[in-house]
Amino acid sequence: IIHLPDKKDIIIDSKLSLVSYERFHVSKDPEDREENLLSHLYSINNHIKQLSAKRYQDIPNINTLDFVLMFIPIESAFLLAVEKDRTLYERAYRQNIILVSPSTLLAVLRTIQNSWRYEYQNKNAQMIAKKAGDMHDKFVSFVDEMLLVEKSLSKAQRSYEDAFKKLSTGKGNLLNR
Repeated sequence: IIHLPDKKDIIIDSKLSLVSYERFHVSKDPEDREENLLSHLYSINNHIKQLSAKRYQDIPNINTLDFVLMFIPIESAFLLAVEKDRTLYERAYRQNIILVSPSTLLAVLRTIQNSWRYEYQNKNAQMIAKKAGDMHDKFVSFVDEMLLVEKSLSKAQRSYEDAFKKLSTGKGNLLNR
């Protein structure tokens, strides 16, 4: 388990047996090589099935994506397998497993880290948008209240002017009487 910043984790399984690959590599006999190649592919496919059944991504207190990285530590063993079985990578992916090799591991880890960063940025953007929406609603409410105050002040001004006319400036005001 690789612990990343922001309490994120990535599970990498590296327990794949490469015995058949080694036998393939050292064998000189074409039939023996073919048999070991098939055994190598079987070993990888079997490990994918076993790994998928373990559901490592469901371990409590681990904050990981819904997949596990299956590390094949010998680049040529990885390349041979995906070359001979062109559906291998996709089949593993459908079982929530990503096949990685020494040359692809860091790129995959960076991609995962960036996707988490974008997820974090999206959550922040959503929070900012919500807060901005809440502020807008408050401003609209404040403007509505200010318009009511303006109407009330205008009404009070008219009432004042009418009362003042009756008192001193208007026709038939109290002072003149």
